[in-house]
Amino acid sequence: MIKFEEIKSNKKLCIVIIAVLAVIILAVCGLLIYNNGLGPVDENDDEAITVEIPSGSGAISIIDILDENGLIKSPSIAKLHVRLGGYDSLQANTYIFSKNMGLKEILSAINTGDFNYLSKNQITIIEGSTLPQAAASIAEKLPYSAEEIMAVWNDRDYLNELIDEYWFLTDEILDDGIMFPLEGYLYPETYIVTDEEISIEELTKIILSMTDQQLSERKEDIEATGMTVHQFLSLTSVVECESLYEKDRPIIAGVFINRLEQGMPLQSDITVLYALQEKRVNVTYQDLEVESKYNTYKYTGLPIGPVSAVSAPAMDDVISYEKTDYLFFFAKEDGTVIYSKTLEEHEKAIEENLWY
Repeated sequence: MIKFEEIKSNKKLCIVIIAVLAVIILAVCGLLIYNNGLGPVDENDDEAITVEIPSGSGAISIIDILDENGLIKSPSIAKLHVRLGGYDSLQANTYIFSKNMGLKEILSAINTGDFNYLSKNQITIIEGSTLPQAAASIAEKLPYSAEEIMAVWNDRDYLNELIDEYWFLTDEILDDGIMFPLEGYLYPETYIVTDEEISIEELTKIILSMTDQQLSERKEDIEATGMTVHQFLSLTSVVECESLYEKDRPIIAGVFINRLEQGMPLQSDITVLYALQEKRVNVTYQDLEVESKYNTYKYTGLPIGPVSAVSAPAMDDVISYEKTDYLFFFAKEDGTVIYSKTLEEHEKAIEENLWY
């Protein structure tokens, strides 16, 4: 006969076994859910995704960045994973990942700065830089020489194809006297190139697409100025290069517009130096005699074309230029600008502050 104590003992044993099994099942299920949450978002999607990890980013903020780029399957599990530790040297950089990568692989690459996942071809065009400078910058990253790049950018057949494709490119870029047809039309930005075998033509179209975006957003405003896009970029490029500080751009733009409206020559040293293809501060009287339609001392009106790459803020400052009575300006050595309404005031400012 089974004693009551034995039944009670067996019952307790069953409860313990069930509890243990439940814990094991929960642990296994939890582990499966955890591992699944660390897995790839889409095992079949290998499209390259460029991810920029800014300097000073912590583990949790990096998870948020990865999530914004669609690379996290479960944000809560991902944040739990990094809290558990093991990622103490996450490195800021620009990486190339894809949705078929698991979180551990991605974090390992960021933690070690794995060269295989770094965006090796970050091509930067700087505002105020010239087309030859842009070509030199690209040549440092891609297997083309600056001369090869410039040859493509000067090829008239190719340029005519671009004119047919992009609304903002016109025959003005092919006028006699233009030094570099695409000057001013390659938007200054950092471009991430994932295809190391990209052609010059393909890269050019990527850059022109950004230019298209910036100009399209301002198309009506540009039309309201009464200038063509080419004229607008020409003026904006001069303003870009003549202004050391952002706060001066709308005022300097206003000075040049005042001079244009009064039929005065712009007399921009920047345009003379561009005609000479030189970068320096001072110009000589001999420089001012250079025969070039870029020379705004010799020719009234705008230069024949842009003299540099122009940024969106510079475009906005020309569109919303500050209306004043100023007709002259002089930049001191520290970049401070002295504005004058008369030639007499201007000459006095130069006499008192000339530094070069």
